[in-house]
Amino acid sequence: MNLYRAQIILEKQQHEQLSQIAHEEGKSISEVARELIRLALRERQRRQMEMAAQILQEDYQNDPELTAFTALDGEDWDETR
Repeated sequence: MNLYRAQIILEKQQHEQLSQIAHEEGKSISEVARELIRLALRERQRRQMEMAAQILQEDYQNDPELTAFTALDGEDWDETR
């Protein structure tokens, strides 16, 4: 993993909470911060994908070009035919 040094300014309470978590988990503040940032970014991406799916849901359900093969969904597929 490539790491980059970044300087951030934390509120006192944020620093105290990060320090407490780091102490409890036997990690550095940097490790805890990276983990929390990773989780926040993953959650942000999940929300963006969910919003995109909601926006496109009507098209997926109503566009004939996108629904043309849904009639085949219930059929068995046999590659020996």
